[in-house]
Amino acid sequence: MSSAFLLPRDFVRSTEALARTCNSSEAADYTRWLATHHYENFHVVSFMLPKRLHQDFYNVYAFCRWADDLGDEIGDPEESLRLLEWWREQLEAMYAGRASHPVYVALRETVERHGLPAEPFRDLIRAFVQDQAVTRYQTYTELFDYCRLSANPVGRLVLYLCGYKDEERRRLSDATCTALQLANHWQDISVDLEKDRVYLPVEALDRHGSSLADVLGRRATPGFRAALREAADVARRLFHQGLPLARMVGGRLAVDLDLFSRGGLLILDKIDRQDYDIFSRRPHVTKTERIRLLISALARVALSRAA
Repeated sequence: MSSAFLLPRDFVRSTEALARTCNSSEAADYTRWLATHHYENFHVVSFMLPKRLHQDFYNVYAFCRWADDLGDEIGDPEESLRLLEWWREQLEAMYAGRASHPVYVALRETVERHGLPAEPFRDLIRAFVQDQAVTRYQTYTELFDYCRLSANPVGRLVLYLCGYKDEERRRLSDATCTALQLANHWQDISVDLEKDRVYLPVEALDRHGSSLADVLGRRATPGFRAALREAADVARRLFHQGLPLARMVGGRLAVDLDLFSRGGLLILDKIDRQDYDIFSRRPHVTKTERIRLLISALARVALSRAA
């Protein structure tokens, strides 16, 4: 394997990889490799998406993966901040026509092909910078502001890649992406604690007679469960607010949107079924449930198109 075919945390420690230059073909090979070989079990390209968009999705994913890893996989917040600033400088250089890093060499072609603006990429970097300093959220407003940086830009980039640039679709996409981010936070409360991060707003805990001490102590007290029930309802309302988007896009993207939203709603239902004791076990969607969700999504989109 080429020395440049490295995960971000290894890449930035390799002088050989950092010094290496590559052409557009080699850069595309790297983003495709990163998207299909990373440790996270995440399907970057759905079989429902047109093949002509696969490489573009790999390129955008590679940017996100790098920013995420520079924030979470380095092990030193100060070094992460330095590297994220370097990553931002590389982004600005790409938009100025001076791409050198393989991710940006590949991404430049996607940006030019689809007219992608810089702001969603900048916002994503801002989110990972924020992660280095902010580990608690006092209010839902603060949490929504974080989701605006960490989740919503991804949905907007997907819309751009698929040819949609209007404000109404962006609004519905923002609702869906924020809901997905919240559902992931509620699913992963115990996982986030390993990074000393608590996304459940302190105001919600206080309102129900709980506190950060319950979260840090992994105690599913009645107050904690009530606070998480409220938080799950917030995410659920946002999912339902964003569901109409699936009827406003092409069939293939519509299936993916429906699938993600219904999967997020299923996670919230599973949290409810275990009475909001998120510490005893992490809810997840099984393979069988994924198949059922896909079949249901296909049916709903087909019926919508027929109507």
